[in-house]
Amino acid sequence: MTDKPKGPASYFPSIEKKYGQPIDHWLDLARGQSGLKHMEVVNWLKSEHRLGHGHANAIVAFVRAETGG
Repeated sequence: MTDKPKGPASYFPSIEKKYGQPIDHWLDLARGQSGLKHMEVVNWLKSEHRLGHGHANAIVAFVRAETGG
């Protein structure tokens, strides 16, 4: 029995499917914006990379949780 991902990671399969890039691509982009606030990175992903709000927020939340920021 496999555990389903919880929290922000539960969005990863749909992000990969919808935007055609592996999740590491999106996580690396968000990691590269470490000087910005959470919502600034969300808005950047939405405006520059055309991600939906929920998907962008999940990516940023995951990155912030792994770095403690």
